[in-house]
Amino acid sequence: MGMLERISQIAGNYFALWVILASIIAYFVDAFAGLVSYVNLLLGIVMFGMGLTLTGADFARVFRRPKDVLLGVLVQFTIMPLLGFLLAYFLRLPPELAVGVVLVGCVPGGTASNVMTYLAKGDVPLSVSMTAISTILSPVVTPALMLVLAGSWLPVDGWALFVSIVQVVLIPVILGVLVNTFFGKTVQRATSVLPLISVIAIILIVMGVVSKNADNLLTVGPLVFLAVVLHNLFGYALGYAVARVLKVQTPQKRAISIEVGMQNSGLAAGLASAHFGGLAALPGAIFSVWHNISGPLLATYWRRRTTEQVQSVK
Repeated sequence: MGMLERISQIAGNYFALWVILASIIAYFVDAFAGLVSYVNLLLGIVMFGMGLTLTGADFARVFRRPKDVLLGVLVQFTIMPLLGFLLAYFLRLPPELAVGVVLVGCVPGGTASNVMTYLAKGDVPLSVSMTAISTILSPVVTPALMLVLAGSWLPVDGWALFVSIVQVVLIPVILGVLVNTFFGKTVQRATSVLPLISVIAIILIVMGVVSKNADNLLTVGPLVFLAVVLHNLFGYALGYAVARVLKVQTPQKRAISIEVGMQNSGLAAGLASAHFGGLAALPGAIFSVWHNISGPLLATYWRRRTTEQVQSVK
């Protein structure tokens, strides 16, 4: 287990690097395009792993801290979907790419945000609860938002999206929570290797998407990258700004900002590939790489700022 733990730690710490290297390989080897057929299975594995890190307390926190948790979830499901819509509209993205960008904004937050919030000295329990609640709400909220915001570009089958999210998100997460609840001690011994499993699954998803869209990357890649970077950075900024206007404390502002800006982009890529075509999955795949670069940078900045403030007080 010791060796696996070390490998898992390295995989998590250098996730963005591994994804970039894997993407380069997939770009030149079209055989990886076949991985797209296994996206739902891979996503189910990731979401089951996420469930293993959650407990009933993470969901119950909404009743103990309703203002903070509901505010965070509301901000996430308004800022990111609207940003995705506006970016797709003003950048005049082709229909499939536009839908892919909007979908990235409509999915729930990802578990990477919890780690970044911890590194940023933010409110980790709030971040975890926001991820948990937004994930549970996603089977209803994500299809509804897509119907409203993306229907002008491509037909959106809300029921099919609902079924997919229930299958690859809700059921695996609930199973993971139940396993963690009843077999907690066993799960704790395996928790240290969960990042390795999640990293491998997401890398395989990204490789499949990149390999399948290799011919389009040179023409649309720069435009998609611009949309993804703006989506992510504006998400951080607006999430923080709204929390500041509502006068929440600094740890909560950081948690909300990171939770809003970092999406479950692997889910977005998987849903896009299954329901809107391979090209629509590109924004999610690129977002998976980018937010694992921007997130640590933002977390490091806030962590150093906190340290400097403490030292100045001393």
